Amino acid sequence: MSLNCGIVGLPNVGKSTLFQALSGAPAEAANYPFCTIDPNVGIVNVPDKRLEEIVKRIPTDKVVPAVCEFVDIAGLVRGASRGEGLGNKFLANIRETGVILHVVRCFDNDDIIHVENKIDPLNDIEVINLELALADLETVEKRFEKNIRIAKAKGTEAGKAAEAQQAVLEKLKKALEDGRPVRSVALTGDEEDLIRDLHLITAKKVLYVCNVDESAVNGGNEYVRKTQAAAAAENADVVVICGKLEAEIAALDTPEERAEFLEAAGLTESGLDQLIRKSYGLLGLRTFFTAGPKEVRAWTFKNGDKAPQAAGVIHSDFEKGFIKADVYTCDDLFHYGSEAAVRREGKLRTEGKDYVVQDGDIMFFKFNV
Repeated sequence: MSLNCGIVGLPNVGKSTLFQALSGAPAEAANYPFCTIDPNVGIVNVPDKRLEEIVKRIPTDKVVPAVCEFVDIAGLVRGASRGEGLGNKFLANIRETGVILHVVRCFDNDDIIHVENKIDPLNDIEVINLELALADLETVEKRFEKNIRIAKAKGTEAGKAAEAQQAVLEKLKKALEDGRPVRSVALTGDEEDLIRDLHLITAKKVLYVCNVDESAVNGGNEYVRKTQAAAAAENADVVVICGKLEAEIAALDTPEERAEFLEAAGLTESGLDQLIRKSYGLLGLRTFFTAGPKEVRAWTFKNGDKAPQAAGVIHSDFEKGFIKADVYTCDDLFHYGSEAAVRREGKLRTEGKDYVVQDGDIMFFKFNV
């Protein structure tokens, strides 16, 4: 799976404003469709208060956070699956991402054009989801027809593989014809492996992002509640953000200024911080730390990785020559106050090659190349 998040939605729902706030990299934001043609890519620090707490107990010269990649993809329109509005190009961009952030307009503003000429988040969601499902249906049907020809070669490995895949494609075809996403179809791990090479868009996890005005940033509004209900029906999560407000926060120079701005707005945390953390989690990413006087760093690993794989995140030589790892949790560090106290309390342990790394582990790798 690609380890990035694609920001999608209809034109003029606030995608580029959101991206600009996220990454600090200016993306063209204008009051007309398709102002974003080529996708913008931003690398964003993952907010993690544990880093600050580690540094309080292990003073260091340098602090390096984990990062997450976001891609601002141009607005899709009705008919995108048939090539409308440069749809084929934009759908290909979505196909390359790991998680979909579906931005939904949840505010009224007569000065900002809505491509469907009405503010209706449920209709907006339906338009995007239908276009993505139709694009996947075309992919599935093409493979289905190809497999019919291949399956005629009875007894061959290719023929057997085609027959096995056909049974899964049957399930997906029916769901997509009904406008349902691939992720709504119950598949076994083996079945998922059989269709992995299709890179189906609607198989990706989705996070709905309600873009509201300042009046709804705390309590939401009717548009938000409708979006939340639609998301719940497909077991998806929702984040509520005021893109305009977040852009103003991102433009401030210091953390102190941002904290004051949030307090004045009645917020305890930036909506973008919630969005980044949830996106990171949906990608199946977790964080371990290394800590010392020269550097405290957050490292990204895939959920389920074992110690040698985590070591390889730092350097391939660490994985090749992995011997063992000294491990303790950041929670133990926070509780006991220092690494020395963690050792004294017997909370530091030595783990081998089969250890499954946990989010929040603080690790020191030993290797020999």
